[in-house]
Amino acid sequence: MQFINSKDAPKAVGPYSQAVKVDNFLFCSGQIGLDPNSGQIVEGGVLAELQQVLKNIKAVLTEANYKLEDVVKAELFLADIKDFAEINKIYEAFFGSHKPARNTYQVAKLPLDSKIEISITAYKTA
Repeated sequence: MQFINSKDAPKAVGPYSQAVKVDNFLFCSGQIGLDPNSGQIVEGGVLAELQQVLKNIKAVLTEANYKLEDVVKAELFLADIKDFAEINKIYEAFFGSHKPARNTYQVAKLPLDSKIEISITAYKTA
């Protein structure tokens, strides 16, 4: 087991790692729209937060030597399910033709009052 922490993604806001690598799997903790430099949620609403979340995910994947194409599952947590259609457009553009399995939930509250959180699982052959 290897704990992954990227300086290009926000530090964990609790007692956890950004990701944990076990064999060929990478389990990434949920990312919210925190700017890694300021430690603050980016301004501009859910779409701006989503852009930052995706940058943070990519930074953690890169640190672990994984690529977007290695993502097998994503879980999206939304403060408001009404944002679903808008989020899908950016999410689809980010992953391109790669279509990992996915769950999407509306939740009562997210850390630091963020509007979106995404966690992923990646797998890569040895």
